[in-house]
Amino acid sequence: MFENLTDKLDGVFKKVTGRGKLSEANIQAALKEVRLALLEADVNYKVVKKLVEDIRQRALGQEVFHSLTPGQQLIKIVNEEMTRLMGEARQGLALTGKTPHILMLVGLQGSGKTTTAAKLAKFLRKQGRNPYLVPVDIYRPAAIDQLTKLGEQTNIPVFPASKTQRPLEICLNALARAGKEGADVLIIDTAGRLHIDETLMAELAEIKEKINPAEILLVADAMTGQDAVNVAKHFNETLNITGVVLTKMEGDARGGAALSIKAVADTPIKFIGVGEKLDALEFFYPDRMASRILGMGDMLSLIDKAQDEFDEKEALKLEKKLKKNKFDLEDFQIQLKQMKKLGSLEQIMGMLPGMGQLKKLKKLKPDENELVKVEAIINSMTRQERRNHKIINGSRRKRIGRGSGTTVQDVNKLLKNFTQTKKMMERFSKKGFLDKASILG
Repeated sequence: MFENLTDKLDGVFKKVTGRGKLSEANIQAALKEVRLALLEADVNYKVVKKLVEDIRQRALGQEVFHSLTPGQQLIKIVNEEMTRLMGEARQGLALTGKTPHILMLVGLQGSGKTTTAAKLAKFLRKQGRNPYLVPVDIYRPAAIDQLTKLGEQTNIPVFPASKTQRPLEICLNALARAGKEGADVLIIDTAGRLHIDETLMAELAEIKEKINPAEILLVADAMTGQDAVNVAKHFNETLNITGVVLTKMEGDARGGAALSIKAVADTPIKFIGVGEKLDALEFFYPDRMASRILGMGDMLSLIDKAQDEFDEKEALKLEKKLKKNKFDLEDFQIQLKQMKKLGSLEQIMGMLPGMGQLKKLKKLKPDENELVKVEAIINSMTRQERRNHKIINGSRRKRIGRGSGTTVQDVNKLLKNFTQTKKMMERFSKKGFLDKASILG
């Protein structure tokens, strides 16, 4: 995400940090380039003007010129001002008081609202809540069926709505039934339009008035940039939305929506959608997002994902096997599967500090097919071979290559890489680096 903006800001800051001392002239020149980069990223022009002015006032003050590393101090200021612009702290959901809590999802067609409803339900289920999905879009063909199927996939109950019912009627009936379902959170997937109109807003306003939701979350497509910001502004004026969910953040989002919404619509971003899978929903952390935009990585989010996805029992088992020098290809395969849960290799690399600053990153994009090939090779081995790779001789390598649709050279490469990884992990284990905490991230 934000690849173009990150690259341009990286170029600006490399020029600045390359200078021994900073002057008012070269700071002004750097900020001019920052301004252009933000405008090209589709950040609202008023937001850009205010942000650059705030950075300028701080940059021309004593905290930069009296710093031992003025270039780095300037980057720190930009990071802090971007964080402040996006809201400073993470904003959670208002899920206190009497249940069931009602979350009303609104937005235009095509923003990913129905999928987001299912993602949010799965997210809340992980946090110990009992969500209940309520399909209220009676206009879009198959909208009710889509949410019903998503509910089946996630094993989350869905209210049996019908197109013959009015949207408000569906909401009230679902609310009455929530207790029987043992639900403490109702997630209402409202209807959208291709554009904002009075009929849609009147319908949403009526639902809001009658059911009094704890949260009204606007689902907006990050790919649309300033359009998403304008949509947030209009929905907020009518419904007083409490938060925004930005979808498709894993795509070629230029950054304009994320950097502008809080300032223009006075509404915090609460979640971001980072993929098509139903677990690809994350809390929005302004400080972490600013770090990503500036190419500094996001280790905290990577650690959070590892703690959520890694199996603690498997981690403890791995720790014991490493200490006994019994790490084998079956364990290696388990670790690969665990890593895949964190997202694509490119997403993981983007969270590592420094990777975003490398101009070679595009050339370093990992080949996801390599992981598929490795899994195929390991799957073609017998259990005995996976547990003792030393018995894999020439004839066995040929058989494994044929069975996995690869070559003997591919099998040799995997065994060599595994041997090196095994030695490295055993070395770390002896030094006490691989305890439970470090394996879990």
